Amino acid sequence: MKHAVLSAAIILVAGSAYAAPAPVSDIAGGSTDDRVSRLERVIKAKQQNEFQMQQRLETLQQEVLDLRGLSEQQSYQIEQMLQRQRQLYEDIANLSAKPAAPVVVNAAASATTVSSSLGETASYEQAVNLVLKEKKYEEAIPAFAQFIQNYPNSTYAPNANYWLGQLLYNKSEFVGAAKAFTTVVEKYTDSGKRGESLVKLGMIAEKTGDKAKAKAFYQKVTKEYANSAAARIALQQLSSL
Repeated sequence: MKHAVLSAAIILVAGSAYAAPAPVSDIAGGSTDDRVSRLERVIKAKQQNEFQMQQRLETLQQEVLDLRGLSEQQSYQIEQMLQRQRQLYEDIANLSAKPAAPVVVNAAASATTVSSSLGETASYEQAVNLVLKEKKYEEAIPAFAQFIQNYPNSTYAPNANYWLGQLLYNKSEFVGAAKAFTTVVEKYTDSGKRGESLVKLGMIAEKTGDKAKAKAFYQKVTKEYANSAAARIALQQLSSL
C-alpha cells in the first residue's frame, strides 16, 4: 500500500512538473526580468545623458554670460580710453594763446635769432619747450617757422609743421594753419602726423563752412588710417556733420 501511494505521488509530481509553464522569453531569448532590467538600464543611461547635456548647456550659458560681461567691461574700458584721448586732443587743440605784447614780440625775435645759431635738434627742442614747458605760444609760432625755414628736410620738419599749424589753428588763423597741415599731408606722406593733419584740415573745412570738404578729409583718414586714434576722431566728427 505504501508503495502504491508513493508511486502515485511520484507520478503526480512528475505530471505537475511537466505541466508547469516555462518562463516567458523575449525575441532575443531573455526573460521578462531581463527585458525589464535592460529597459531600466536604457532609461537610466538616457537620463544620465540628458543630465550631462543639461550640465553642459548650463556651463555654456554661464560662459556666454561671462563673455558678455567681459565684453561689456572691455567696451567700457575702450570708451574710457577714447574719452581720455578726446580730452587730450581737445586740450592740445584748445591751447589758449596769450595776447601779444611788445616785450613778447621782442622776446620772440630774440628767440628766433638764437634759434638760427643753434643746431637742428636744439632748435626744434627750443621751439617745443616754448609750447610745452614755458606756455609761450606766441613766441613758439616764429620759432617753428624759423626752424622750418632753416631745416626744411629735417626729420623734425613734419612735427614742426604740425605744431605750427596747431598754434595757428588755435588763433583761428585758418589759412596759415591749413598751409602747414597741407605741407605735412603732401610732403611728408610717411609721417605719423599725417593722419592727424588730415583731421585738422577737416576741422578747418568745418569751421569755414565747407562740410563736403570736411567729410572728404575725414573719410580719407578712416580709409588710410583705420583703427588709429586719428580715425576714431574722424569718425566722431563725421557723426556730428
